[in-house]
Amino acid sequence: MNYQNILFDLDGTLTDPREGITRSIQYALGKLGIDEPDLAQLEHFIGPPLLQCFMATYAFDEARAWEAVNHYRERFKDIGLYENRVFEGVGELLELLAGQGRTLYIATSKPTVFAMEIARHFDFGRHFKVIYGSELDGTRTNKVDLLRHLLDEEGLAPERTLMIGDRKHDLIGAHRNGLRAAGVGYGFGSREELLAESPAHYFASLGELREAFANG
Repeated sequence: MNYQNILFDLDGTLTDPREGITRSIQYALGKLGIDEPDLAQLEHFIGPPLLQCFMATYAFDEARAWEAVNHYRERFKDIGLYENRVFEGVGELLELLAGQGRTLYIATSKPTVFAMEIARHFDFGRHFKVIYGSELDGTRTNKVDLLRHLLDEEGLAPERTLMIGDRKHDLIGAHRNGLRAAGVGYGFGSREELLAESPAHYFASLGELREAFANG
């Protein structure tokens, strides 16, 4: 694991945002007259860009999907982003990586303003040089675009950089930008989803991920 720069996805990789995201999706759907009482049916919204996920799931046109996203944000910005928890062991992992002299970044499809508040509130933002997310207008929600922007802004060497994430979008974004990727199995993507993208590394648990860095 001889990488100088480590890029972390946020949702499903550093934190478990299940409650806040699914309840905010449920709220948005209710505003549009759609009743979805089963929050488990909304977990597939965790990770992908919300606009496209609303369009694909409910056959919304873009204008209707933006309505849904805006309703989602009404609840998420004040309530949902705090209905979250840091995965057990993340703090120790980040301390280890910082102690090894590696440079850490967050790369998330979530709007930067929300990602920064989550990192501040849950007290792990200090470990990261910069938090990169999307804009509220949808710019850089695609991980390919987001990682290209991050690499350009930071001047990182792809061969010395690793992207860590729990969904296929993280791995696709990494590979399209010449990066190696690690899939983690403790988040929201299945093992099959992640291995289908041929990551350089796969870790079923956060403990395995930490051990790989501790030994490498």
